[in-house]
Amino acid sequence: MEVTAQERQQVEEQVEQLLSGQGSEVSLCDVGLELSKPATLRKNVTYIVCGVIFNDQEEVLMVQEAKPDCYKQWYLPAGRVEVGESLQEALRREVKEEAGFDCQPITLLLIQEQGPQWIRFIFLARITGGSIKTLTAADQESLQASWWDRQSPLALRGRDILRLIEYGLRYHRNPWHPASLPLDLSCRHIVQRVLLVFVGADKRIWILLIRAPGPHLPTAAALKTHAVTWGANMVVQEALPASYYDHDVNTLGVISLQHNGRQHGRTDGVCFNTLVALAPDRPQRDEDGLEVEWPAPAAPPPVENPRYVWMEVQEPALRDKLLQETEKPSLFPIQSLY
Repeated sequence: MEVTAQERQQVEEQVEQLLSGQGSEVSLCDVGLELSKPATLRKNVTYIVCGVIFNDQEEVLMVQEAKPDCYKQWYLPAGRVEVGESLQEALRREVKEEAGFDCQPITLLLIQEQGPQWIRFIFLARITGGSIKTLTAADQESLQASWWDRQSPLALRGRDILRLIEYGLRYHRNPWHPASLPLDLSCRHIVQRVLLVFVGADKRIWILLIRAPGPHLPTAAALKTHAVTWGANMVVQEALPASYYDHDVNTLGVISLQHNGRQHGRTDGVCFNTLVALAPDRPQRDEDGLEVEWPAPAAPPPVENPRYVWMEVQEPALRDKLLQETEKPSLFPIQSLY
């Protein structure tokens, strides 16, 4: 049974709300919940916040480590989220403790993860007050802070931050997605909400939905043995088992992120609202190395699981927005470090 006109309108409104940067409470988890445990800081999940902050000369704020294993080496202001903190509160605390400055988060730049048990949230932020930490204020958090021109020799704790700085500089100069900060909405587990789209011939576009209790976007629990975005693959495997290995499941990016964190063990979870494209997995080049152009499929692969249904988008503005996002996403990325 297809969705009704009223259900289609409700889903399209939900998707428009999601694409505008708003979220919604995670009232249920559709896939993988029996294989997941509630997220609990200091028990089964670790969240890291990291700040990329530039001054007017595009120098980046760095801190000199005080920890014995990386003593006197330099890194971006970063640290673990503490129990009861939001992600923004954790970032402000870390920048204040390590660099001496008050700061205001501007946007999430990037998320890196090693499964749901370790996730790093990288923010672009700006200074709003305070003064730079000097050696006279050295403590266990850091020795001092300094502005780095990104060219002068500096003993780095890890070269991984060079990529983060580059992301920040690119966004600082030319933002490619709307500013996005975590939405204050609670979640018990780490989950991926999947806005999965299929683009067919004549630019027609479909969205995969769960039927009950009413048509809605699938939500999948993150498994500790896989990347967080494996949830989208779980959804496709369940909905389209015969077509799964003939199609590419590509998480294009994060539309928005939901986190509260105020109740330990009850709201430590995170919901990643993601845009995912399903497309036929076909060779891009022939035996001679020449590019092959394939005709767009007329329709998505048939749903085999009665829990699911394809819904074709009818609202022209929403269809255009989804097509634009699949061709040139204006989303912030999530990267697996597995």
